[in-house]
Amino acid sequence: MDTHRTRADPVLLDGAVATELQRAGIPVCAPWWTTRALLAPADQRVLRGIHAAHLRAGADVVTANTFRCHDRTLRGLGTDQATVVDTAVELARAARADTDSPALIAGSLAPVADCYRPDLVPPDEVLHAEHSRLAAALARAGVDLVLVETMNTLREARIALAAALAAGVRAWVSFACGGGARLLSGEPLAAAAREVERAGAGAVLVNCSTPADTEACLPVLRETCAGPVGAYPNIEDRTGVDGPVERHLPAALPEGEFGALLARWHTEGADVLGGCCGTTPAHLSQARPLIPAEAST
Repeated sequence: MDTHRTRADPVLLDGAVATELQRAGIPVCAPWWTTRALLAPADQRVLRGIHAAHLRAGADVVTANTFRCHDRTLRGLGTDQATVVDTAVELARAARADTDSPALIAGSLAPVADCYRPDLVPPDEVLHAEHSRLAAALARAGVDLVLVETMNTLREARIALAAALAAGVRAWVSFACGGGARLLSGEPLAAAAREVERAGAGAVLVNCSTPADTEACLPVLRETCAGPVGAYPNIEDRTGVDGPVERHLPAALPEGEFGALLARWHTEGADVLGGCCGTTPAHLSQARPLIPAEAST
């Protein structure tokens, strides 16, 4: 570990909400995606239970189900942003009360368009409008932090981060990367991480990347950033799959191997760790004993 970087107490993020919704039989598909679970009382109870399961597994942060809550997604679907954001945050808050957990509640601020398609990122003026509205809604709902996640371009990450900070909420930024420690756009992770940290990101992470690609990214984050860094990888078995899917994919990494992997990443300098697509509460429960629980989030 480079001596210029300050280590933070370890933080364990939660796991994949979409994976658990699919495992429970709730569709995660266009045009609603995960937002569907915020509409019907029965689905809301399932979502609350998913959050609670992650917290019981030891998560220090529970992420409200706002990944697909931009106006662009909700427009024409017969609901409004304030309603779904308030519901998402309240369900996370209720799960925290159910488990008597001290965990933080994060609001997800994801790409406006497709997470895997940097070529579809809208113009700056659209990004400013969409991210500013959702960040303001998250702030009004009372989240503890905004998780700017799965960003495939520096341009959108920078705008989303600025929107969260302007709304008065601290923010972490997480990039989706491919091979060679580069964003899906091809931009070098080192330059992107350096820029968002200087712009005010409280932590810089990598998510929804394979464990192998994440392995290449973590040393770059450690060498580049002065503050907390980390990752929450995609561990789905994507054999024969190209791009997003609308069905449940099993995990390619067994629970014990996942826990050992996160523990190793922590010893090698990662401060914030968790799981993205494919990660279940059982995966987190294997990681928690291996990562010191003195987290001060």
